[in-house]
Amino acid sequence: MTVAEKLAKKYHKCEEVTNFKDMLYRSSDIYGSRTAFKLKNEAGSIYYVSYRDFKNDVVNLGTYLIAQGFLGKRIAVTGKNSYSWAVSYMAASIVGIVVPLDKELHVDDIINFLNISESSCILGDLKILSQLFEKKSSLKNQDIFIISFDSLKDSLVKGYEFDNCKAKGRELFIQGNTKFEDITVDPDELRILLFTSGTTGNAKGVCLSQRNICSNILSIYGIVKVKRSDLFFSILPLHHTYECTIGFLLPIYSGASICYCDGLRYIVKNLGEFHPSVILSVPLLLENMYKNIVKNMNQTLPKKYVKDSRKNPYSTLPFFIKQVVKRKVKNTLGGRLRVFIVGAASVNPVIIRDFEKMGLLTLQGYGLTECSPLVAGNTDFFHKDDSCGLPIPNVKYKIDKPNENGEGEILVKGPNVMLGYYNMPEETNKVLQDGWFHTGDIGKIDENGYLYITGRCKSVIVTKNGKNIYPEEVEAYLNDSPLISEALVLGIQNENDDETYVNAQIFPNIDAITEYLKGSVPTKDEIKKIVSDIVASVNKKMPNYKHIKGFIIRDKEFEKTTTQKIKRYGNNVKINKNG
Repeated sequence: MTVAEKLAKKYHKCEEVTNFKDMLYRSSDIYGSRTAFKLKNEAGSIYYVSYRDFKNDVVNLGTYLIAQGFLGKRIAVTGKNSYSWAVSYMAASIVGIVVPLDKELHVDDIINFLNISESSCILGDLKILSQLFEKKSSLKNQDIFIISFDSLKDSLVKGYEFDNCKAKGRELFIQGNTKFEDITVDPDELRILLFTSGTTGNAKGVCLSQRNICSNILSIYGIVKVKRSDLFFSILPLHHTYECTIGFLLPIYSGASICYCDGLRYIVKNLGEFHPSVILSVPLLLENMYKNIVKNMNQTLPKKYVKDSRKNPYSTLPFFIKQVVKRKVKNTLGGRLRVFIVGAASVNPVIIRDFEKMGLLTLQGYGLTECSPLVAGNTDFFHKDDSCGLPIPNVKYKIDKPNENGEGEILVKGPNVMLGYYNMPEETNKVLQDGWFHTGDIGKIDENGYLYITGRCKSVIVTKNGKNIYPEEVEAYLNDSPLISEALVLGIQNENDDETYVNAQIFPNIDAITEYLKGSVPTKDEIKKIVSDIVASVNKKMPNYKHIKGFIIRDKEFEKTTTQKIKRYGNNVKINKNG
């Protein structure tokens, strides 16, 4: 049997749900007084919200939204990760169609998405709503109903406050209004409308049903045991399906608890306050945590154990010191952490292995918004450091038209695959064919069923003689150097011979270079020489047609998506072309 076949015989058992309303009521009935959310008030004191209270808040808000005429309507939700966001998302998706919007969007994009989705109501942070209110004349729906998560006192925004709306809904419910409880959710109709730009710049509306997402929740539960004692630390933006499905809805289904990060600069502080056991991350966040741990280790260990200050010394330490270091690392991360779940891009296998040696499991997976999101994942039972895992329960994948290396476009089939793109039948027909979703990602599958991502169809660089170069491969070589913070590889056309050449933009790690130069601040020429040497060593590892022919050194970070992927469009590309 292949490993994938062995896995299919080991799945954790789970109780089926097909829609959010049933899941909400089921969790309230089963987990009742257990903690669903561990939160901080304005004074910084921690308090708890039970499953029963969460359900009541959703019912109350939902009852109010129905009373305002929003049954079956599109309801947008935006803002930082918060309990208000979670209640709003759940209520909106049961009452009508929820439209989660990225809080980092420019106000013009928010207006555009509100217009495209024909949203009747928006709930969100006052900061975003204030910007929206200033440009309200651009909205097609001038009567859009505004509900603020924050106080509207001294604000110019004409709208309603979230807590007051919940309170009014509760009054209506007590008075006998059972319209929310009377809702029957069709699990197969559009209930979640997500706008995604990915890293290629073309925003599409992804239409998901509640069965899509519930099937994904059950599949994930089948391969990664979620304990009722688990506390999920929510860092990544909740509007994104990855965080929403795995960091919010999965723990709610499972009886676990959720806490929210106050912001990236407060991660270490929050870990000490909340003591989470599960963290959802993207590679960039994980790598930063890893670098800080290694740096602290090298600064605090006796000098005789530190051979190279840029490398992790853990493996070479005596057993008794390893135990001390392991305990200190765990305490730095809050004391209870047991697993990192990582998605959005591949993780350096060395980091995964090093964390595992220190008693921390790192499970990486592969997914897309269009797949609700997870397609493949490493599991409690089997995991491979350099792979994004095995197919999750009830989901299949295959490689379309594999080349001599077994690489080709990844196709996916399963109950998690989207209904289609919103009002874009031609785009939908391009990617949904014969029940298979064409992901646009290039990958290969080994003999045991493990999936490996090797590139993107859309970002592929095609040379004049037909050679395909996947920029992600070249970027991985560059990013292997601790002296490089980030790299973006693109194909640049040469006007003289019409050939496409590999070009790299590189953002150097100045701190690491300073340390490399024994503490002296590097000059521009020194940085260029060091980067040039790195590029030369990378070229030696690749066939000639993949060689980096030119590079540009950046003085600031790349613009990124909310899941910290470097955007392959906009200013990032313009800088490259001008260079």
